[in-house]
Amino acid sequence: MDIWRIVTGKNESGKSVIMRNTPIQPASLALHPGHEFQRIWGNDSAPELPSDGTPQQSNYFPPKNGFRFGFFTMPPETQRSHDRINTTSAIEEIRQKLPGTLDVLERTHPGMHTTDTVDFDMVVSSEVYLELDDGAEVLLKAGDCVIRNGTRHAWHNLSSVKCLIAVTLLGAERKP
Repeated sequence: MDIWRIVTGKNESGKSVIMRNTPIQPASLALHPGHEFQRIWGNDSAPELPSDGTPQQSNYFPPKNGFRFGFFTMPPETQRSHDRINTTSAIEEIRQKLPGTLDVLERTHPGMHTTDTVDFDMVVSSEVYLELDDGAEVLLKAGDCVIRNGTRHAWHNLSSVKCLIAVTLLGAERKP
């Protein structure tokens, strides 16, 4: 799916205008073949208006009061490649393309992670399983939405086609 980012703003006379209209190139990763990540928009702080239409985001996941909007595509688990890759360069690629993601991933349970965010996820196409603690799972189909409140989770595409998910992440403060 070709995804475009259209950003509106105001011109000098206060009229609503298109500030940006650009295609988003997905980030793909050697360590996760078939996965694609489209980082559409985000800021590391609360939004302010007017905006010049420039996203300001450092890490993939937002800090407290920051936000992100994007898509990610998951291939079916049966289509995952088991080719040998250079792990060192693959890890560096993740650090460059999706900074901060390695900090939240669990080494003992691949794919499982926890972030200090409230996430609004909507399955756009196909279906996917959301796994939580103790193996609890829920099947989400196209149009289904999940609001994740900083919970530990993983995604599993057990279907025969790739799954597209739209995600909005709000940075939150985790209290003890």
